[in-house]
This record gives sequence, structure tokens and C-alpha cells, in this order.
Amino acid sequence: MRPRVVMVLAIAALLLGGVLLVPAAYAKLNDSGGGTAAAAASGPAPTIPPKVVEPPQPTLAPGPVSVTVDGFYSWALMDLSSGKISGSKNSATETSSTESMIKSWIVSDYLRQLDEKGKPLTDTNKQMVQRAIRNSDDNAAGSLNKLGGGTSQTKRMITWCGLKNTHLGTVKGYEGWWSFTEMSAQDVTRLGKCIQSGKAAGKKYTPLVLSEMTKVTGKVTEQQKTSGGGRWGIIDGLPKELVTNDGPISFKNGWTALVYDGDWHISCMAISKDWVLAVQTRYPSSKPLSYGAKVCQDTATQLVTPKVGAALRIPSSAGTQG
Repeated sequence: MRPRVVMVLAIAALLLGGVLLVPAAYAKLNDSGGGTAAAAASGPAPTIPPKVVEPPQPTLAPGPVSVTVDGFYSWALMDLSSGKISGSKNSATETSSTESMIKSWIVSDYLRQLDEKGKPLTDTNKQMVQRAIRNSDDNAAGSLNKLGGGTSQTKRMITWCGLKNTHLGTVKGYEGWWSFTEMSAQDVTRLGKCIQSGKAAGKKYTPLVLSEMTKVTGKVTEQQKTSGGGRWGIIDGLPKELVTNDGPISFKNGWTALVYDGDWHISCMAISKDWVLAVQTRYPSSKPLSYGAKVCQDTATQLVTPKVGAALRIPSSAGTQG
């Protein structure tokens, strides 16, 4: 055999032997329990902690509502982040009188004008603001309405807040009177957004208005002819968890048993940082105020999501006007 051939074969043998020797050595190393690879393979598997999923917080969201009313009924819910409004089929087109609910605008508009004119809020007028909201005092609201421009104040609400189906009242002898203003449920949510956003009362006084609307007093058993507060309705249909999460909840109710049609006129509005809810109803005045309060309450309860056992306090029967 030629020397060159012998040399080639020798080199090939060495290379092949090296390849065979390396796996053998690696296997021996593993069998002996030595080396980094063996230690990693024999150690315990890493523990991955389970991901903690927080339960969703309750809020109000669009959904089916089933409330039976012996008369008129409408509701609307606005998502403040998107401006989207959901509600009953008639919530955009049919109207009902606002009654004392509109006091939230009367107070807001008066305070904004006051700030625009650079005038201070006197202690006397601040007390009127508090009485108009907390106690739903008609005399205080009437005085602020007069200071704010009367009928022009209501007209300003329509344009200022972008209301689409609201008009002055036409009840004979009370044409243009603030409490007879006709408004759709969807427009009530637009008014609520106008207040919550700061547009209605302005930057300086919006916190005062929203705060006063959380301090409304008086259950259905405590209503008087021209005052009484109105702490009932939507607020009674909200679970504590929701009030904590979406709160504080600002609200204003309107209620009157009117002679000209023989019906209660109920208007409920509630404002949170995330939504505005409006409920309107009319029903025979032979039924108690608590009937209408329960309509507003049940509407709110049925819109709570997820369900967490919303308060179902049934108010007592009483009350005449507000």
C-alpha cells in the first residue's frame, strides 16, 4: 500500500474515533451524576405562581329591563367614556315633564353665570343652592331661576347642553314654567353629562354642584308640598360595591302629582364618573309616590352588571309633591 493512502486512512480513523469518543464521554459524565447538565436535569421543576384574576367591579351597563308601569315609562343610560346612549325604544322621542330634576340645571347655570361675571357666591345664595338641591326647595329654586334669567335659562339649557328633544312646557297658565319643561330620557342623560363634564356650572362650581347632589335628603315618607329632598329611586337600586366603585353618585329627582292630568310625574337622574342614568314615569295619582320611586329603583337594579345582590329596599307609601 502506498504511504499516501496509509496516511489518509490513519487520519480518517482518528477523526472517526474522535466523534465516537465524545458522545461516550458525555454519557459517562451523565451516568456519574457530575457536571452542570446533570444537575439541571435532576433538580425540581420551577414553580410558576397562578395568575390572580380580579373579579370585575359592578357598574351599570346596557341590558334588558323589564318594569311594568300603569302608565308611561322611559329610561336611558349614557356611557360617559363613549357618549353612547342605550335605553327604551321611546327614550329619544317621547317626553315627560322634568319637575324638580331640572333644579340641577337651575343651580348649575346660576353659578356659572355668577363666576363669569366675577361675582362672589354670598352665604345667603349658597344656602339657597343647598336648599334647592338637598331639600328640593321650590322657593329657593324659583329665586335662583329668576336670578338666572327665568325662561331664558331653560332655553339656554337646550342649546348649551345640546338637547335634542326638549321644549318649554305648555300647560295653560304655566307656559314656560321651569318644572313643566318637557324632556326625553335621552336628553336627561345629556343634561347629566353637561353637569358632570363641568360645562353647565363651569370649572369653579362643578365640584360644589356634584357634591350637593350627593347630599340629597328625605325618603318618600318625608316629602312635603314644596320640598322634601327626594333621596330615593335610582340610589336605592345600586349595590354598595357599585357606589364605592363608580361613586360618589350625584342625583336629583323630580316628582309631582299634577291636577291637570291626574298623574304623578316622576323624573329620576343619577350621575357617576362613568355613566348617567335617567328614568321617567307617569301613573295615576291614586297610587303612592313609592310606586314611582320603585320604578326608578328597579330600573337601576336591572342594569347592574355583574349582579352582586343590589339593594332592593322597598320604600314606604307616602308623599304628595316635589
